[in-house]
Formats: sequence, C-alpha cells, structure tokens
Amino acid sequence: MKIDWASIGSVFGVSLAFTVGLVVLFTLGINGLARREKAAAEGGTATLAVTGAYVCFAACAAAVAYGILLIVSKS
Repeated sequence: MKIDWASIGSVFGVSLAFTVGLVVLFTLGINGLARREKAAAEGGTATLAVTGAYVCFAACAAAVAYGILLIVSKS
C-alpha cells in the first residue's frame, strides 16, 4: 500500500484555505452588522456595510450549500 502524500497535502491545503476563507467572510458579515448598530447609535446609516454583510452571509450560505451538494451527489 502506497500513500500519495502529495494528494493528501493538496486536500489539506485546499480544505484549510476554504475554511479560513469562510471564517473570514462570516467575520466580515458580523462586522458589517456591528457597524450598522454603531451608526444607528450615532444617528446615521451604514447602508454599504449592511449590504456588504448580507453579501458575505450569502456567500457563506452558497459555499455551505455547494458543499452539501457535493456530499449528496457523490452518494
């Protein structure tokens, strides 16, 4: 039995990159919503921050849905 270490390393690298990317997207979404709260307390609006937050959350949801699709379609 021979283990293909290059393939294992490749899978690990891609998994790590996507995990970090999703965490960063979700964090940016939370940050955008926090800016909305701060702007509301100061009497302003943060339309761009809220729009960006929703885009980040939509991207996270799309990535999760795509992952589930990959898992289900391989069965």
